[in-house]
Amino acid sequence: MIPGGLTEAKPATPEIQEIANTVKPQLEGKTNETYEEFIAIEYKTQVVAGINYYIKIQTGDNRYIHIKVFKSLPQQNQSLTLTGYQVDKTKDDELTGF
Repeated sequence: MIPGGLTEAKPATPEIQEIANTVKPQLEGKTNETYEEFIAIEYKTQVVAGINYYIKIQTGDNRYIHIKVFKSLPQQNQSLTLTGYQVDKTKDDELTGF
């Protein structure tokens, strides 16, 4: 893995869904929407001073959002933080760094 580079997309795991669920209230606050459906589909990671998770989320019939979540190093003991998002995505849109 190259520091700073994005990994290949991988299918979402239960751990990734848990990360997405943790920042869901932050996203709903920023977008002023409530997401009944919030299913992590795939993700990429980026090693920085911690880990950035880029996660593709299905929010309804053919509606997707890409979110960026920062997980600090364990010794920093900080909570997961939503650091960016992109709305109006499709199932076929590739996860990219943003």
